Amino acid sequence: MTSATPPLSDRPAMAEVKATVDRLGQAFEAFKQTNDRAEIERSLRGQTDALVDAKLGRLSQEIDRLDRELKSVTDAASRPALAGPAAPGDDAGRAHAHAFFEGYVRRGRDTDLTRPEFKALATDSDADGGYAVPEELDRAIDRRLRAISPVRQVATVVQIGSGDYKKLISDRGAVSGWVGETDPRAETEAPSFAEVAPPLGELYANPAATQTMLDDAFFDVAAWLADDLADEFAERESAAFVAGDGANKPRGFLDQPTSGTKDSVRAFGTVQYLATGTAGGFATDAPADRLFDLVYALKAGHRAEAAFMMTAATLAAVRKIKDGDGQYLWSPGLDAGQPAGLLGFPVVESAHMPEIAAGADAIAFGNFRRGYTITDRLGTRVLRDPYTNKPFVHFYTTKRVGGAVTDSEAIKLLRFAGS
Repeated sequence: MTSATPPLSDRPAMAEVKATVDRLGQAFEAFKQTNDRAEIERSLRGQTDALVDAKLGRLSQEIDRLDRELKSVTDAASRPALAGPAAPGDDAGRAHAHAFFEGYVRRGRDTDLTRPEFKALATDSDADGGYAVPEELDRAIDRRLRAISPVRQVATVVQIGSGDYKKLISDRGAVSGWVGETDPRAETEAPSFAEVAPPLGELYANPAATQTMLDDAFFDVAAWLADDLADEFAERESAAFVAGDGANKPRGFLDQPTSGTKDSVRAFGTVQYLATGTAGGFATDAPADRLFDLVYALKAGHRAEAAFMMTAATLAAVRKIKDGDGQYLWSPGLDAGQPAGLLGFPVVESAHMPEIAAGADAIAFGNFRRGYTITDRLGTRVLRDPYTNKPFVHFYTTKRVGGAVTDSEAIKLLRFAGS
């Protein structure tokens, strides 16, 4: 007879979560008290003590660190292993693919390609050499990318088998309405469609290891490769998803044309921005109002899955803002499964968003799942190179990634400008 699963409160992992939640709550309380003191000083003296400002900066960094730690410990128990030997029940072909690829990575072309189960797998080599990584490693890289690439966490990701992906978007719906059973119907207007084709580019990385490392039977080469590749890919693609120009790379949502006009007026493909009213900062009078305006500029149907996106430094500035009742707009995620939020919406930190500056679109808010589409072409390829940089063995790895705005009404920008 098996024992019952212990309640969550009895699990060591949940104890760690609770401890982190407690520290996060304490740090935010200290931040609020220090910020309240700074506001009083500004109102009395016109400025704040440098030591108080420094303390606010340290507390904000500690809150960021604890928030990341909370996400990490909350996900740890459910996160699958990145890679490793095939499980006993795996399909034989998958096990052979893993064994072949590991042999190729560790020993290069000395792998015994004459064995029948490897002959078919060897045909995955392209004209320039190299092999398609096995499915399990491709999935491991994908899982890691989703965990660390900010835009991937909230956008739509589509896997494609060819170089082209096109999506038809209706830029004005068909006319409709309510009528009685025998009432005349007005002619409906045919819907108009716009075609969006996310530009695709080849992303590459070139991690290296020594042959001594590769010869070590206890060195998990698949997990190392998945981690290293995902980190390199995430850095490059994250920048492109935000501000890429679409030339042999994804086109970022900040590269779209922008306008201050509303949804019903703007041209399709143009993203709406709202100005803070002050160049390079929030308005000194009621700074919270523009954040509220930003939220409610988004259609109600899009707000259900909406999120903010900004840098850590911008979030530190936003964290100090209160509403008209003196309540802070940002709140830490102190309940299980509840992320930290701004006005009740999650905040996605992206180092590739602009910092607050005159004219900068430093805050994005929207339903990125509806607004932005990422395309991943199936098949990551690896070419082993033991010659170029001895004694290191390099693994030149490529994959094709695309991205573009697919619904320009689903993303809004806050511009730090007078108008």
